[in-house]
Amino acid sequence: MKQTEIKELSVEEIQQKLAELKKEYADLKISHSVTPLENPMQIRKTRRIVARLATELTKRELQ
Repeated sequence: MKQTEIKELSVEEIQQKLAELKKEYADLKISHSVTPLENPMQIRKTRRIVARLATELTKRELQ
């Protein structure tokens, strides 16, 4: 998910996506610790999307 796509979302949609991706990130980390993932770059990608969403949410709250 790119920054331009995130800017088009509403606050509620951002919060919903953030919750979904945080759960997905936690699941990826746990499954990777048990058995290595086929593509461990998924962890980094998911973490960065979570950060982008959280940043956009904070920016909107400050306005």
